[in-house]
Amino acid sequence: MSDGRHDKDGDNGPVFSAEQARQGEIILRTRTRRVIFIAGLVGIVILAIVVRLAIG
Repeated sequence: MSDGRHDKDGDNGPVFSAEQARQGEIILRTRTRRVIFIAGLVGIVILAIVVRLAIG
């Protein structure tokens, strides 16, 4: 019985250790990248507020 982790043709693909598979870090080294990231977060909040006001 298969546990769902294997492909039908037997090609399992690459194998990664737990250290390699963990999520990456957000690295905002330059001021421009920080500004773009924060502007995106603010934009999501503003969009959520506008959508909520438009619905109700």
